Amino acid sequence: MIGNWASHVVNSAIFKTPFDYVADFEPVARLSGNPYIIVGKNDLPAKTLPELIAWLKANPDKATEGTGGAGSGQHIGGVYFQKVTGTSFTFVPYKAGSSDVMRDVVAGHIDLSIDQAISALPYIRQGQLRAFAVADSKRLASAPDIPTVDEAGAPGVYVISWFGTWMPKGTPKDVIAKFSAAAQEALADPAVRDKLAGLGQDIPPPAMQTSEALGAFYKAEIEKWWPIIKGANIKVE
Repeated sequence: MIGNWASHVVNSAIFKTPFDYVADFEPVARLSGNPYIIVGKNDLPAKTLPELIAWLKANPDKATEGTGGAGSGQHIGGVYFQKVTGTSFTFVPYKAGSSDVMRDVVAGHIDLSIDQAISALPYIRQGQLRAFAVADSKRLASAPDIPTVDEAGAPGVYVISWFGTWMPKGTPKDVIAKFSAAAQEALADPAVRDKLAGLGQDIPPPAMQTSEALGAFYKAEIEKWWPIIKGANIKVE
């Protein structure tokens, strides 16, 4: 099984808790992550993240953020951003997801989005979008000129779509160890790392790639996001 926080944590709404969702699986390895980037249309009056936050506060519910629909990463990331910064804006769901969202931000039909680097970077590189910050604790290797949220003025607003692998509960430990080692070997390959970096992906350090690290990381992610999802009554439509 492979997946990311957005789909699994939100989809676990059909269970009593998100932990029930992975009760039948064993963590194998944590793979890459895709940090989100806070972007806006080029003619926004705000040029920096503090200016964006100030503008949003001065104009509550005036701005619009495009999302891939209820429960999508953009939606949850936007709710989290609002919670931490004390801002308010309107969510505009798109059935087609990131591709339509990015096009409409570029066209000026909506004001901003908090989207995966892989979706936003092509438009940022062409000068079609304004990048305010990477929603992570470190800069992207593929876009080192974009500051982190810590540097830009919204410390701790981390939104990362990350990936990991799991196996069925009861899989022998030596089998899990073998597959975990194989995943770590692949992530150490320079060609693999370059390819992932080109896609805006971030690879965790080796110590954070293990089965044990994935289990602890996933638990921490649930504990972070589940209260936010419940508090906002987010459900997949």
